[in-house]
Amino acid sequence: MTTVLGTAGRSADPRPRGAVARSVGDSLVIARRNLIRMSRIPEMVIFGLIQPIMFVVLFSYVFGGSMQIGDSTSPNVYREFLMAGIFAQTVTFATAGAGAGIADDMHKGLIDRFRSLPMARGAVLTGRTLADLVQTTLTLVVLAIVALLVGWRIHEGVPKALGAFALLLLLGYAFSWIGALIGLSVRTPEAATSGGLIWLFPVTFISNAFVDSSKLPGWLQPVAEWNPFSATVQACRELFGNPGVSTSDAWPMQHPVWASLLWSVLIVVVFRTLSVRKYRSATA
Repeated sequence: MTTVLGTAGRSADPRPRGAVARSVGDSLVIARRNLIRMSRIPEMVIFGLIQPIMFVVLFSYVFGGSMQIGDSTSPNVYREFLMAGIFAQTVTFATAGAGAGIADDMHKGLIDRFRSLPMARGAVLTGRTLADLVQTTLTLVVLAIVALLVGWRIHEGVPKALGAFALLLLLGYAFSWIGALIGLSVRTPEAATSGGLIWLFPVTFISNAFVDSSKLPGWLQPVAEWNPFSATVQACRELFGNPGVSTSDAWPMQHPVWASLLWSVLIVVVFRTLSVRKYRSATA
């Protein structure tokens, strides 16, 4: 901790810097601190990898033969349909960890130590979310390898596939700000974990991630089609060239890439603003 705080202290350059440059520099220092912490607790990364791998195997081999996608009940077709949903679920479930980490820092008084340093107020939260983004990227890489091993393939070329992964990471980064707000709003890391998962389950399951949204009850279909999570899943299916092209007339399903971008940017703007405001009031 002394080393990290010392590094942050040295980052306070006596020469005048612009507000943006200072905020970026401070955020990178905090991100580095969190990455070092993660590397010293490898079980955090390992357990984060096990859950999505279990989802891939269980859904692929347990439910694969009983799901109908279009006119096909082939397990291979469902496996390709499924993977975009599993990828999106993985990046969004990292939200709970982000909230718990911030709540833990608040609970231990670490935030008060950062307050004593000449650093930008939003840097603590931005650094934390950036570190979580790095961990999410690692998880996606491992998960993509597992998906390839069980039969998932891309059919639209590498550039579009990279675009799909970029949308997934943007969604994960956006949702991490929701986790940050939850972490600042509760008293314990356990409450942050529970609060981070409660709302994620309906968001991920009332969507097109695991079943075609047209199979849902009529009153649930608009909810699923306008779900930000569904937009990213549909965009990834199109960019990967996987089955599951939506026949819905809803704008997010007809223009999923743009819808995914707009939803993610909107979530970042709204929840970053709320989180920084909450942080300032909580540490005032």
